[in-house]
Amino acid sequence: MNKLNKRLIISLITGALLGVICIIGGTARAGGFKGNEFFIMGMWYNRVIMGLVLGLAAELKLTSGAANRYIRGALLGFAVSLAFFLSTGMRDVPALFAGVLYGVIIEFAAYRFAG
Repeated sequence: MNKLNKRLIISLITGALLGVICIIGGTARAGGFKGNEFFIMGMWYNRVIMGLVLGLAAELKLTSGAANRYIRGALLGFAVSLAFFLSTGMRDVPALFAGVLYGVIIEFAAYRFAG
């Protein structure tokens, strides 16, 4: 398996796992799962899409050095999370900021396990 495919798989899996954490937090903030199914599943799907975007962004250079991957993770995590944030009428601020952190976590996992 080549490095890009491995990075993509790791990023997708990490995004999906972080999405489960978002399901837990989103369910608590929304007052339960019942009646909020689309909101909760949309939040999970947003994290999977974040994994896809970051997995494909291996060659994106924003700055030189090792900090590039974390800056890239934060900025792309913010950009992907912004789409979900705007779709909620700008009401889910915790999910927006979690997306920045999750972008960094996905980048860390992709770098650590895919090289």
